[in-house]
Amino acid sequence: MIVALGISTGGPNALQDILPILPADLSVPLLIVQHMPPGFTAPFADRLDRLCAVSVREASRGETVESGTVYIAPAGLHMTVERPTDARTTIQLSREPEGQMHTPSVDVMMQSVASAFQSHAMGIIMTGMGSDGALGIKAIYRQGGLTIGQDESTCAVYGMPRICAELGILHRLVPLSQIPYQILQATRYRRHA
Repeated sequence: MIVALGISTGGPNALQDILPILPADLSVPLLIVQHMPPGFTAPFADRLDRLCAVSVREASRGETVESGTVYIAPAGLHMTVERPTDARTTIQLSREPEGQMHTPSVDVMMQSVASAFQSHAMGIIMTGMGSDGALGIKAIYRQGGLTIGQDESTCAVYGMPRICAELGILHRLVPLSQIPYQILQATRYRRHA
């Protein structure tokens, strides 16, 4: 299983609230597209890494995706996954496709995850302006994956989740504080004794 999360306006604070809750032994990787200007994603990933039990880093081209690791798409590049075998998934970074409103694009990342993981994908759409993520969430939903949206009361801007909710492609709409628990529940996380 893999988790794909898309977020924009209000995202840095929201991610700082939820990612530190995730345990170091999280059994899945987490891919994040946070709309940010170039030069900001690497320092942001470093700051989150210091706050979190899970490992957080800016994604690198060709790296193997590992459980318990959070990968943040670098500003200016689309992040996708390739799954040459069931046991191996790698990250790809590219300026293609061009013509997207945002680079990186939540849609591009989530559509790639839906294609590679089908019903073993979880899509999470959080605070942000606009509609980036609607096509990606729809792709995960259509493949039988689980889709979660952040509720209006806890969003800085209820744009991206609102569009997904209106399209009827979210299984659940939950407050920010519940998102880590949705991830743990979906991965059937059991704390090791």
